[in-house]
This record gives sequence, C-alpha cells and structure tokens, in this order.
Amino acid sequence: MSDKYDILLDKVNELLRVKRQEEEHKEGSTVLWVLAIIGAIAAVATIAYFVFRYFEPDYLEEFDDDLDDDFDDDLFEDEDDTITE
Repeated sequence: MSDKYDILLDKVNELLRVKRQEEEHKEGSTVLWVLAIIGAIAAVATIAYFVFRYFEPDYLEEFDDDLDDDFDDDLFEDEDDTITE
C-alpha cells in the first residue's frame, strides 16, 4: 500500500515541478520582452537624436566667430588712442 502512495506522491511532485518550471519560464519571458522593448525605444531615440544633430546647423559656432571679430576690432582701436600732453 505504501508503494502506491509513493508512486502517487512522485507523480504529484513531478507535476508540481513542471508547473513551477512553466511559471518561471513565463516570468523570465515577460522580463525579457520588457527589456527588449525598452532597448528598442532607446535605440530609436538615440538614432533620432543623432540624425537631428546632423541636419541641424550649429548656430553657436557662427555666434562665436562674430563675437571674436568684434572684440579684436575694439582692442586695436584702443591702441591707436594715445594721450599726448
């Protein structure tokens, strides 16, 4: 009689183990899908940013060039003004 219970318990344990493995697989699969979606969104955002930076002109460089020219002219004008007594 105890052999029947042992066999029955073994089968129940095997079914529970299979059920746990299926649940772990589902949880792992869900996490993997979430991480894949986040990675895809990050990749698309990065590509969009670099395409934007490539096509957008850099106005700051032009501003710096104009600003340097203005200050250079002022320095030379100050040297020409001398006080004579």
